[in-house]
Amino acid sequence: MNSQLVDNISNTVLNNFVDSDKYSAVGGLSASLVANESKNTNVYRVLKNELQTCSEFTFAVAFITDSGLSPFLSVFQDLAKKGVKGRILTSTYLWFNQPKTFEKLANIPNVEVRIYAGKDKTTAEALPFHAKGYMFSHDSGYNSAIIGSSNLTNNAIIKNYEWNLRVTSLDNAEITKNISEQIEAEWDRGVELTETWIEEYTELYKQNHPKMVSTAEIAERMETYQDSNQIVPNKMQKAALDQLAELRQSGKQKGLIISATGTGKTYLGAFDVRSFSPKRFLFVAHREQILQKSLESFYKVIGGNRADYGIYSGNNRAGLDKKYVFATVQTLSKPENLALFSKDAFDYILFDEAHHLGASMHQRIFEYFTPKFCLGMTATPERTDNFNVYKLFNYDIAYEIRLQDALEENMLCPFYYYGVEDYELDGEVIDDTTDLKRLVSKERVDYIVKQTKYYGYSGDKLHGLIFCSRKEEAKELAVLMSQKGYKSVALTGEDSITRRDEVVTQLENGEIDYIVTVDIFNEGIDIPCVNQVVMLRNTESSIVFVQQLGRGLRKFKDKEYVTIIDFIGNYKNNYLIPIALTGDKSHSKDSARDAIDLEPIYGTSVINFTKVAKERIYKSISQSNLTLKKKLHDEYMNVKNKLGRVPLMCDLQRDSIDQSVIASKYKQYNAFLLAMDEEEFVLTNFQEQLLSFVTVELSNGLRKHELLLLNALLNGELTDEQYVQILKEAGCYVNEAVLESVDRVLSLAFFDDKSKPNKVSYGDTEIIQHDDGLYRFNERIKAELKSNDFKALFEDAIRTGLLKAEQYDPSKQFTIGSRYERKDVCRLLNFKKRIPGQNIGGYFIDKDHDTCPIFITYHKSENISETIQYGDYFKNPSVMHMYSKNKRRIEGAEIQSLYRGVDEGKPALAMDMFVKKSDDEGTAFIYLGSCEIIKGSLKQEFSKRKDGKEDPIVSMDLRLANPVDADRYYMLTEK
Repeated sequence: MNSQLVDNISNTVLNNFVDSDKYSAVGGLSASLVANESKNTNVYRVLKNELQTCSEFTFAVAFITDSGLSPFLSVFQDLAKKGVKGRILTSTYLWFNQPKTFEKLANIPNVEVRIYAGKDKTTAEALPFHAKGYMFSHDSGYNSAIIGSSNLTNNAIIKNYEWNLRVTSLDNAEITKNISEQIEAEWDRGVELTETWIEEYTELYKQNHPKMVSTAEIAERMETYQDSNQIVPNKMQKAALDQLAELRQSGKQKGLIISATGTGKTYLGAFDVRSFSPKRFLFVAHREQILQKSLESFYKVIGGNRADYGIYSGNNRAGLDKKYVFATVQTLSKPENLALFSKDAFDYILFDEAHHLGASMHQRIFEYFTPKFCLGMTATPERTDNFNVYKLFNYDIAYEIRLQDALEENMLCPFYYYGVEDYELDGEVIDDTTDLKRLVSKERVDYIVKQTKYYGYSGDKLHGLIFCSRKEEAKELAVLMSQKGYKSVALTGEDSITRRDEVVTQLENGEIDYIVTVDIFNEGIDIPCVNQVVMLRNTESSIVFVQQLGRGLRKFKDKEYVTIIDFIGNYKNNYLIPIALTGDKSHSKDSARDAIDLEPIYGTSVINFTKVAKERIYKSISQSNLTLKKKLHDEYMNVKNKLGRVPLMCDLQRDSIDQSVIASKYKQYNAFLLAMDEEEFVLTNFQEQLLSFVTVELSNGLRKHELLLLNALLNGELTDEQYVQILKEAGCYVNEAVLESVDRVLSLAFFDDKSKPNKVSYGDTEIIQHDDGLYRFNERIKAELKSNDFKALFEDAIRTGLLKAEQYDPSKQFTIGSRYERKDVCRLLNFKKRIPGQNIGGYFIDKDHDTCPIFITYHKSENISETIQYGDYFKNPSVMHMYSKNKRRIEGAEIQSLYRGVDEGKPALAMDMFVKKSDDEGTAFIYLGSCEIIKGSLKQEFSKRKDGKEDPIVSMDLRLANPVDADRYYMLTEK
């Protein structure tokens, strides 16, 4: 048995249950309370991490729902590829588990399932099995168990207030024996899950379920869709209605609502029209099907005489003289039809899908009428055709709620997104150039069917949409899917509106299983019953991606969630997937990688990628250029159009391009503006140098201290006491070392080296003077600040930095989980001068402050120099095994400096650990926290060189003060 593991568990047990001050715990082995504290810390994430790192597992859990099992399907699939198997013991207690859940369990290839049968080995009755335990074995020699209140239901693992205890032990421990013996006894008495058993259970379930399941258990299973005759505004609609009322009270005549698909824009419009009480009302849309559904929604809300409502379209002119007119753009925009209405015929006009108002037909209608109030509604105001929908509505945004916020507010049907690898044949992966023959080959279609069956759907009947990249593919795939037993119909742009409506009705009625299409259902179509969306195409646009995903997000009776299956090929644009899923517009590769690594949760919506799919997206992120001028220009114009003026850098930082992109590519904001073809500001060369200093070094917000000082000095000089008070009020840590560091940074003495950019390239002039207890701007800086252009951008750079600083904990030098470059760490650790990265390498001892930052690239490139190719690795989430620099001996001065004081329990050095997964992730490292060398762990080793000779090297174990977060740990260590 591994003696180190025994020692680790022994010390951890003593720490957990005896004295936490006297004994040190190893994070991955610690007992802990597992609860649903947040979307980043919940039972689901802990179970997922245990599964990803185990060698085998057993679940003994009474209640399992389809929505509780589904988030783990990608993990089970990856485990199957690794040969990891598991067991699930469940029950028929209270007839809670649905037959469909058992069908899904039976479809997981690497999981054996049995049903608790009691001593008589029968499941004819709902036996009182109410266990909730999850057990995992690990190759490293220990077992872990999570036992408590959480069943395998979506609410129980993500949302409900739950308590579970996680414990670890060795194989021979009493707790392990007790749990194992109990599990094995019930497992041996369990009934095997078979098709025959499922058939028998289905009949019993139908007979017993309605009378056996209590209201509490139904509530636990799902939040049902409520279809009430009384329609009342939801949370979003109430807030929007209030803002619309305020808009009109201030004299505004136009307003724009930006709201994600499925959040109730139509009902919102109806509520507002009811409040406005117009003499006549006009609703404009581009499809008659939309008009028909909208008319019914308005009538439900407003009521009155049904004869007052009418449609005005090519097929129906009955609405011409109605009080509430619902008109198609195509019909109303014809000059002869517009002439039938006076310009002031309507005192309230609502334009659906307002982002289309740039088209000539829409413009003709918009410019013709003169209503008292005009409302535009859209889910996607961002455009790439230079049309500014914001301008049409005088930049008055009444309300805005995006997809991720709507999911958090439970306004949409939750989704389970599965990013799975597309089919691979003889080493060739589907990509942008794949010919049609391979796209519709028997092997690929079989693979598609297998995946869609495995990931499934919510409800009793499949209502699916499949998005393809080519018309021919859609038509052929519909034929092949039908032959496989999934009745499918292809729809393309060649099909008439009438034909499209017919097929949609067939899908709604359950007459077909899939509509296979190419982009025509991106918007303007409402099919609430859709419970599975399959993406078989390259992601060309994050807007289109969200539109297609959104086809399934409307709530519908008996639809608990929508399944999104994204087949990820070897596409260059795969980097758009995490951007679309998170709504992130920062153009930061780090943000895109985080979305893939940490798989965010929105409400109860869960995002999952298989390992291969992740690798394909990683590759795309690494190879893509997110800062191409055109991409940045499109994003910049979206913000400019929204604001109605030239944006400042802080405007972009709030919800668009990240400061780090501007700092790294353009150095200062005026250079960025010039690249965007704006000439708003005029700066001298010296002013540009000063602005570059603030933007590159301070606007990243990593430390508030300098920013707060500069911001305060804009209003006049400060005393030492006043500055310290400002820092304390902002929650910043304050000590002599950091105050001295601020002086060195703002005098540019910190940058007095040959690295670029340096003191000279930043203007070679101290920004502030600090003497006689006073802080003041240098006289030359004061003179430059008299320039309105420079002052505006100088203040903007400070505001941007303070905005970015909100991402960090100001009371500490570093924030765990955040990224830092070596140069930033030098500043934040108060080094007297910046140290070039190559001189720091894996670690650097600063004798002035007794600090030592450690930088570890976990998966090193095979092409890296042999002198720095060390095999640093995590032993567990609390301990990193690290190697010294080459040609080092234990008795040498450097190693003794690192180790001195450890034997006495008082390390002389303050050590901080920064790690990145690979060099593909750029120059920034993730901060994991402070650490210390474990007593007695130093070991003299020797590394072999290519010439066969050996160099001395020292290995050691470093214990982190805080164990690495489970998701981050798995991300860093997975190969």
